[in-house]
Amino acid sequence: MDQTNPTSTIIAADRTRTAASHCLELFGGSISWGVVMAASALAALYLRNGLLTSHLTALALVYFLGGALSWPIMVPLARRVANGRPPSARFAAFFLALSLGTTAMTAFLFAMDYRWFYARWHAPFGSLIWTFQFLFTGASAVYQFAVLGVTLFLPFGLLCLITTSAYLARYER
Repeated sequence: MDQTNPTSTIIAADRTRTAASHCLELFGGSISWGVVMAASALAALYLRNGLLTSHLTALALVYFLGGALSWPIMVPLARRVANGRPPSARFAAFFLALSLGTTAMTAFLFAMDYRWFYARWHAPFGSLIWTFQFLFTGASAVYQFAVLGVTLFLPFGLLCLITTSAYLARYER
């Protein structure tokens, strides 16, 4: 006759609950960070030209997805690096991870949008010419993003980055 150990059942339920809470925390942080990055871009556009652009929705979506997709990758990475370190090192880890990850993911999404636009004039997929066109189109898009797009993270994105990094460094387990 099989009997289940009530202690192991409780431990398994606790582990499931803990894993679910970590996933929800990561998902909630991801959505929140995406909203904050989109709001930062919109605020910078408002200050710059009163939101007078025909690509407002696309820009907001790229910045939202850049923030939302970078969070679940970079926060666990920063937690792993910052584990057991003093608060200043944890702050630096979160600051560096979130800033580099968000910028890189947003630049990647911008480059893929750029590539999608120019794809109709590129050579057939997989050819050597297509490879060069893909690489140089992506490189020029990332350069254009570095020159023009990064400024949309300032000044509000920087303030949110500092605040979020300080919060994560302080309340890290």
